[in-house]
Amino acid sequence: MNAAAHPLDTVLSATGLVKTFGGIKATQNVTLNLKHGARHALIGPNGAGKTTLINLLTGVLKPTSGRIELLGEDISDLSPHLRVRRGMVRTFQINQLFDSLTPLETLSLVVSQHMGEGAVWYKAMGQSSQVLTRVDELLNQFRLLEVMNTQTSLMSYGKRRLLEMAIALACNPKVLLLDEPVAGVPTGERDELLATVAALPADVSILLIEHDMDLVFNFANRMTVLVNGAVLMEGSPEEIANDPQVKAVYLGHTQIEGHTHG
Repeated sequence: MNAAAHPLDTVLSATGLVKTFGGIKATQNVTLNLKHGARHALIGPNGAGKTTLINLLTGVLKPTSGRIELLGEDISDLSPHLRVRRGMVRTFQINQLFDSLTPLETLSLVVSQHMGEGAVWYKAMGQSSQVLTRVDELLNQFRLLEVMNTQTSLMSYGKRRLLEMAIALACNPKVLLLDEPVAGVPTGERDELLATVAALPADVSILLIEHDMDLVFNFANRMTVLVNGAVLMEGSPEEIANDPQVKAVYLGHTQIEGHTHG
């Protein structure tokens, strides 16, 4: 690792990422550095290339060119599940959960697998104090105690999003990619979800992909604006909110009026 190019506090580094589909460049020489403990938002209009970039970072897509480093190691060719093992975990814009299981069963399964007891997760639920302790912590942290024995398919959408984040944290990530965590969540459940996002562990570095500008500006301490597959600007929330070019191509004056001071 080149320490001058990627300081030790950079946990995730993407350098010169290009992804082409036929003659179309979905990402164009994208460089992004996520610092340790960061609350970094990736924003941009529809079609900006945000999903493509996240798919490149997580290994769903292979870059045409460029390099991705996690904790100083090149992971450009690693499969998605190996990236999870190395500490990069993603939540999805659309729920991907075990509908027939309860949160208690789901988290017991995930925690058991992460601790190397996946083959006997049903036994671990009742026998492993380590698994039980971690599951209880997650149920509390993500406000799932009241629904821990409810079949996931019967839970409200907000609780399903909370369970998805709990699953991600059960993998003890170093880097967490939050893909539109409040998308589709009803107004009455948003406050609980936003409070939980705000209280995520400080040592977990977070890259947030989100269209909700209130959440973005309240959460992020660093922001990258992606337009037409390329980085338009990176800066603090205040710099992003007050940049004329960003206003012109994406945010719009009315949307950021309340955010001009960060």
